[in-house]
Amino acid sequence: MKLYFAPGACSLSPRIALLEAGLPFDAQKVDTKTKQLDGGGDFWAINSKGYVPALQLDNGEILTEGPAIVQYIADLKPEAGLAPKAGTLERVRLQETLNFITSEIHKGFSPLFDPSFSPEVKQVFKDKLGKRFDWLSTQLAGKSYLAGENFSVADGYLFTVLNWGQWVGIDIAKWPVLKDYVARVAARPKVQEALKAEGLIK
Repeated sequence: MKLYFAPGACSLSPRIALLEAGLPFDAQKVDTKTKQLDGGGDFWAINSKGYVPALQLDNGEILTEGPAIVQYIADLKPEAGLAPKAGTLERVRLQETLNFITSEIHKGFSPLFDPSFSPEVKQVFKDKLGKRFDWLSTQLAGKSYLAGENFSVADGYLFTVLNWGQWVGIDIAKWPVLKDYVARVAARPKVQEALKAEGLIK
């Protein structure tokens, strides 16, 4: 398999999942502005949507959309415990959580990276995210991870997007539960490996 990624982008989530699952893969860096592959090549030819992540399977097929990719990874190595069994209510709960992260947190951050938005407009989005963080804090209170004591692909995804706060002027320390959660996930050996691989930590 080959993971197409950009350092620190949402493609960090499937990298974490691949490492946690212990699955072999190659990583191909993408310049998300020029849509060029590191070393040459057109990313548009890989993913016509033009954004990461994209996962090329061994048979050449391309998977896109982070929540779908991480569930595929989890199902390749069920014994890693990264997702409940398909068809169970627990699995639907995981999908519910992934959908919340992608639509309410991930997309909530997107305008904050857009230089065309004024500071006033960006503050509106920050306030909206703040309300989502308030809710997440209640959900994580007293738990190590989103589903309790077991780390899942949803935690890798939430960790990835919460980390973006440092680049857009959102201090996660305002939400102590979330700050502790991010630190807990960051301390996992495979998460450390993922962060180092993308040059996010030394």
